[in-house]
Amino acid sequence: MVKPLAFKGEKITKKRKAVSAEDNLQAQKKTRESRADVQEDDRWVTADAVGDISGPVVIVLPSTLPSCIACDAGGKVFVSKLENVVEVEPHDMRQVWIVSKVAGTDNIGLKGHHGRYLSCDKTGIVSAQTEAMSSEETFACIANPDTPGAFNLQSQREEFISLTDDGNNIRGDAKSVSFNNTVRIRMQARFKPQLKASKEMKAKEKISRKELEEAVGKKLDDNEVRALKRARVQGDYHEKLLLLRSKGKHDKYA
Repeated sequence: MVKPLAFKGEKITKKRKAVSAEDNLQAQKKTRESRADVQEDDRWVTADAVGDISGPVVIVLPSTLPSCIACDAGGKVFVSKLENVVEVEPHDMRQVWIVSKVAGTDNIGLKGHHGRYLSCDKTGIVSAQTEAMSSEETFACIANPDTPGAFNLQSQREEFISLTDDGNNIRGDAKSVSFNNTVRIRMQARFKPQLKASKEMKAKEKISRKELEEAVGKKLDDNEVRALKRARVQGDYHEKLLLLRSKGKHDKYA
């Protein structure tokens, strides 16, 4: 192939590599995979604040051996031992409750594996036999003022869900906050707002210099790479990309 003439002292510029459709597809695939990682993070973590609590949860009781609130297919609520004491995660679907937010309030409902809600009647009996939420299936989740990361579940009668003194049963008629009704809540990481936001931010930052240079169509310096990565997080990536492309065209014809 005949090369174009070049004169001594003339700056030789390398031809820019065009971004192929295949490269664009690969970049999009990586972005989708990063987002999928965030959505599929099913690790169990501790809820730190009331606002964290959503999705599937395990209500960990203040018992000597790690245990939680569970229910069977008939709606009987019982104390269930947690086998994984290191990760403190469920090994049985009966130990898992799905949080339902009550519109217009800070209250929640807790749906069991069988599709019925945790309930507390006027005598303090706790069960899970109702398919719809009413006041008896609605609880206020209150952050315990003395124990960070711990909560108290209060019924609409202003009584608390509590472990009995012998550690064998659950009741809902405790009149005040105590050790027996102070629980911890474990939840899946993908539903925790702070972790979700942090992972999404990292996913957005996860792009190579090569991919950025191919998107712009020229070599980038460190500041430009940092600016584009920051723009992906802040949401103005495409604007910054167009500015750099425009700048590249002006530099070419200057």
